[in-house]
Amino acid sequence: MIRAVPGGCELDVRVVPGASRDQVVGEHQGALKVKVSAPPVEGAANARLVEFLSKEVLGVPRSAVRVVRGEKGRSKTLRVEAEVERVRAAVAAALARAGGG
Repeated sequence: MIRAVPGGCELDVRVVPGASRDQVVGEHQGALKVKVSAPPVEGAANARLVEFLSKEVLGVPRSAVRVVRGEKGRSKTLRVEAEVERVRAAVAAALARAGGG
């Protein structure tokens, strides 16, 4: 789910767009499952995903998170410019709140 790469880490995410609210709901096939309120139209869900994860889950600037794979699909890889242990801890806390870890 989380891999160290030069300058930060990569995070595998499974996105469910068009939800009633933004939330981490658990894991799905080795990826962090996240519901976002934005529809899957013209990049709105990707933008909301990046905003939600950076601000509410990871605690990093929005500019430190970007989609590097899966721009048009539900399975995505995000590049996070932060220490891998910080990201792991933030994801573990989000999963614990969601009841998924």
